[in-house]
Amino acid sequence: MTPAPTVKGWCPGAYRPMMSGDGLVVRVRPFFARLTADQVHGLCDTALNYGNGFIDLTSRANLQIRGVAEGDHEQVLLALRDLRLLDDSPQTEARRNILITPFWRPGDISHRIAGDLLAALAQLPDLPAKFGFAVDTGAAPLLQDASADIRVERVASGLSVRADGAEAGRSVRPNGLVSAISEVIAWFLQRRTDGERRLAQTVRRVGLPAEWETTTKQPPGLRPAPGLHPMGCLAGIAFGQVDARALQRVMTGSKAQALRVTPWRMVLLEGASDVVDAEFISRPGSPLLTAHACPGAPFCTSAPVETRALARRLAAETPGSVHVSGCAKSCAYRKPANLTLIGRDGRFDLVRDGHPWDAPHKTGLRPEEILAELKTHV
Repeated sequence: MTPAPTVKGWCPGAYRPMMSGDGLVVRVRPFFARLTADQVHGLCDTALNYGNGFIDLTSRANLQIRGVAEGDHEQVLLALRDLRLLDDSPQTEARRNILITPFWRPGDISHRIAGDLLAALAQLPDLPAKFGFAVDTGAAPLLQDASADIRVERVASGLSVRADGAEAGRSVRPNGLVSAISEVIAWFLQRRTDGERRLAQTVRRVGLPAEWETTTKQPPGLRPAPGLHPMGCLAGIAFGQVDARALQRVMTGSKAQALRVTPWRMVLLEGASDVVDAEFISRPGSPLLTAHACPGAPFCTSAPVETRALARRLAAETPGSVHVSGCAKSCAYRKPANLTLIGRDGRFDLVRDGHPWDAPHKTGLRPEEILAELKTHV
């Protein structure tokens, strides 16, 4: 089996953006994954004024402004600071990798835990760039598939701190949460090798102390679908990228009071009525919610092909999961798909029921040849 290619050891931030084919990618980490209506409109204005007018949703419930010129980066930072969407320092921002269940309410256990963890970040030791936390303490776990190293979860006995890669965690009281997290971090830093940037890697190699694996994790809850929600309306976004003008339009039209970012390519529009807009997915079952495609050419320098137009067409015409990857790095989706296409030398290789780095079943296909191949294979 061909090993998966390595990916970058860091993610873009606001202070430390990443260069892509269309300019800088500036990542914004909304506090508690929530933006007020004014912050949404201001962020969209920033994307329109200094970027290419598109905003990405990430799998860690962050937002990204794309296409920023290097000379405009400082203006973007000033705009984010005015919108209260920027940490005081690059060091604080880099530490604030906290994913929270998007359906928290002010003052509930999830909100309090995330606040306590936020306040404690400055006291924690330096950690690898992608090291993160998940506060998954809603009525049922929703973030078990999301990227995180230390997970705070609701269990039968109350609360649990679970290391990623472990099937069980340790029971904790709310006032002992930060202390338990600090112990896990200290254990990781003492035992990790230079190549281990994620906690699960060290857990698999070394194994946790037995007393840290005493509370069984709960079965995952049902992932929410687009449509009306007790807190407003959930709207899906194809491939996790939205036109800033469309986002402003739907915020105004739905009279949403705020926006919550989820890790599932959906946004929760607080207080909104039903969303009727061609740019958004407002009903369950859309194949675009299960189709994956990276930005592709010309937005990424690693991609020799366009990706999303083909992915849209394949999603509509192909049963099962679809992944169109601009190259073998598989940035958009790291799991196997029923149909995977990988850009190479201006054409596509085709993999069935596998990853982009697996041996292809067909190579050098043009888009029209891919569709013909699918019809003959059915």
